[in-house]
Amino acid sequence: MVYKTFGTCSREISFEVVDNKVTNLSFLGGCNGNLQGIGKLVEGMDIDEVIARVEGIKCGARPTSCPDQLAKALKQYKAEN
Repeated sequence: MVYKTFGTCSREISFEVVDNKVTNLSFLGGCNGNLQGIGKLVEGMDIDEVIARVEGIKCGARPTSCPDQLAKALKQYKAEN
């Protein structure tokens, strides 16, 4: 799935879900090293666990963050599948 982000430096999140596990997560734009780290940390993790861990994280004064946008993307994926 490809998700267009809102309110963050990253512009897009791409990922796949296999057996309810997140795989092949990548971000377009944003803080490259941090976002690669997030990708490695959530690789193979259950989709609901990822949402529970990252939903609501803010970036400075912004009301969202790249991890929070990931939670939104995963929730959208769940709603569509």
